[in-house]
Amino acid sequence: MAPATPPPSASPSATEPPQHTGTALELLVHGVGGATPQEMLDDPRTVRVTGDATAAVYRRTEDAHGEKHPERYRDEPVAEAYCWSGLTSGNGSRALWLLLLPFMVVNLAHWMRPTATGRTRAVRLYGVLVRLVALSLTVLLTAAACEVALDLLAWQCAGADACAERRSWLGFLSERQGGWWSQPGRRLALAAVVPAALVGLLWYLSNRTWSAYESQRPLDGEDFAEDESFGAAVDHGPDADDPRPSVPVRPALGRPGFWYGRRLVARLRAAHTAAGFLTVAAAVAGAAARYDRGAEGPVPRFIGAAVEGGIVLCALVVVWVVCRRGRSERTRDTRLDGALISYLPGSALALLGLAVLYASWSRPDWQSSGALPVETAFRFLTLGQGVLVVALAVVALGLYRRIPEPRTVLYGLGGPAVAMLACALGGVMTGGVAQRVADWLDGPGTPGMGRSSDIAGPPVLLSWQASVIPVLLLLLLVPVLVLVVRTARTARRLGPVIEAEYAPEPSDEGRTRRIARIRAAAALTDSAPWIVGVVSTASLLLGAVAIAGSWYSDQVPGRAADGSGPLLESFADAAQSTGSWLIGFGFLLFVAGGRRAYKDASARRTIGILWDVGTFWPRAAHPFAPPCYAERAVPDLASRMSAWTSTTPRGRLVISGHSQGSVLAASAVWQLPDATRPRVALLTYGSPLERLYGRWFPAYFGPGPLLGLHRSVHCWRNLWRATDPIGGPVRICADPDPGVDRGPLKDPLAYGRTTKLPLPEPILGHSDYQADPAFADARADLLAELGPHVPRQAEARTQKGTSGRSSG
Repeated sequence: MAPATPPPSASPSATEPPQHTGTALELLVHGVGGATPQEMLDDPRTVRVTGDATAAVYRRTEDAHGEKHPERYRDEPVAEAYCWSGLTSGNGSRALWLLLLPFMVVNLAHWMRPTATGRTRAVRLYGVLVRLVALSLTVLLTAAACEVALDLLAWQCAGADACAERRSWLGFLSERQGGWWSQPGRRLALAAVVPAALVGLLWYLSNRTWSAYESQRPLDGEDFAEDESFGAAVDHGPDADDPRPSVPVRPALGRPGFWYGRRLVARLRAAHTAAGFLTVAAAVAGAAARYDRGAEGPVPRFIGAAVEGGIVLCALVVVWVVCRRGRSERTRDTRLDGALISYLPGSALALLGLAVLYASWSRPDWQSSGALPVETAFRFLTLGQGVLVVALAVVALGLYRRIPEPRTVLYGLGGPAVAMLACALGGVMTGGVAQRVADWLDGPGTPGMGRSSDIAGPPVLLSWQASVIPVLLLLLLVPVLVLVVRTARTARRLGPVIEAEYAPEPSDEGRTRRIARIRAAAALTDSAPWIVGVVSTASLLLGAVAIAGSWYSDQVPGRAADGSGPLLESFADAAQSTGSWLIGFGFLLFVAGGRRAYKDASARRTIGILWDVGTFWPRAAHPFAPPCYAERAVPDLASRMSAWTSTTPRGRLVISGHSQGSVLAASAVWQLPDATRPRVALLTYGSPLERLYGRWFPAYFGPGPLLGLHRSVHCWRNLWRATDPIGGPVRICADPDPGVDRGPLKDPLAYGRTTKLPLPEPILGHSDYQADPAFADARADLLAELGPHVPRQAEARTQKGTSGRSSG
């Protein structure tokens, strides 16, 4: 029987796979620590396509005009590399950002609130409480500077002949000299320059980075209506052929104003700057006013009352500004606040000037003795921080109970726990400075112990806080030992599993033990929330003990334990001395690390890794925190993708993000216009999107937003390894399984020596995902899903399969 004749309309080419003549682009985004364009593109010859010295897009020189020759890129896409490391680890001045660590930590607490739907008031209250905690940290830092400059130096040491004689540079302030500066009020007025300069420096750094980061206008696009629902994973109903909804879900990170915090940072900067100046003014004017109220002097009492009244009134305005309004994200807020807020720092500075003039008034009979009465101020400030953290925990727990997502860390209490860590870190840093300066000024004596001490020393509360540090470290030994034992047991259990995965290769006990140990250690990341919870809870309880002990005894722990028995006395002395030594040693390491980072580029890059993780979020709580690099990087990526797709009508684009780069890539995809997103595929690897961000920041990267990302992007693949301590599956909750996660990938690629791999293969962990053949396969699958199938040559893919590296 003769074969059937094809229809007349058929042609020989009809049976061939259709060809897609549009150019494909792979936009690579590196992870934490940064990478050079040459490393990412695996080519020493690169050219900058767009951008500046801080952040830019690069290509290989031979690919500079790839869109004009699509026939050359049928098998592999044109590779572009977006390098953003200059935003976090650029010049040496970035090392000074170490001093802003407590501000960065409290800013993270703002973004850690649990998922909330229909709880507008609770969400606003959560934001107000975090901003008040952040304001208290600014006051604490300024108060610590006042303690060192005004109390320890100008009041105590310059007022004590023995201390002033050892410090010759304080001689002109000494009461024995009898000069113009010898009066206590004038010494305080002169010393106020130090904390005021610190506040001015913080204002300058915030204003400078505000101009470079927050003032970068994002991608133009239509603003959303005020009544539009954001952040909720609304299922619009799947079509018969497409499991994705017809209307993409835009979570909070897709709002037009999310990456444009110009107005809020300007408002908070004005309030925090004013709070710093008012703290200095209160310290200077308060000391003079107390003297005038207790003695018949030449200065009328009503002047001091008027200055203090002005300070209180301005402080109330500061609190009102901080509490009044949070972020505006639904629309791009291009306005700035009115005169009241704009002139707030100037008004506070004017009050500081009045306080300095008032304190400089001649008071011949005024003499300084003991310490300035600032103990109560430190106690109330620390107590207020504890109350705010507890209130924040109550609000967060209420939000979590409304939508209890099981993967959220600490049952929704991650934000309050981190806020408590910020307060503890601020207290340790400020108390450590005061303790070290007091010990340095007192020479062989021990301030507060009354044994050959020339000065009274810092507030008693700071000594109590130092004494609880050894106790906290002892408490931490318990969970650390538990984790060590559990990790060792997990590694032993993984041995047979690993050998079964690589069967039938002959087993090697040493190789198996090494792989199992790395896998077990990588799993420790999932235990980090409980360590944070233990430290935060212990810090809160021990902080309460320190406040109670200082309030009840009004003495340092070593003196308060006198007469309580040899055991308790020796324990109190050991805790006080050890805590003071630990604070001093830690502060010296801190300063030495900052100094080394200022001179050493490699150390500066290591510090940059910390900021890569901690400064992804906008400055919504503290304006003096290190700036948010994503407010530049996310608009950069979104603009590049939109510009390329608009100028390449038949082109396809894969944005490929490693580690922190995957978070930037996802955020940029959310910002894309609806017309652009269907032509974009997302490839993530070593991604912390769910493992870290989804658990710690559930309102922005929880199950709902990630499901919305999957449904809004054309296609998505996520590669992960069991040996990776940072990356993991994204766990898209959908039925049927969308197949986004591909893993765990085999690591190492070969257990022992093979014919193809005659040398031992390394265990890659978080790095070099492009070395795995699964990377090239996933990228090819994404390109195929973006358009008609394109024939690919296996040899070309093998040769260029690693065309793009990103650094971890």
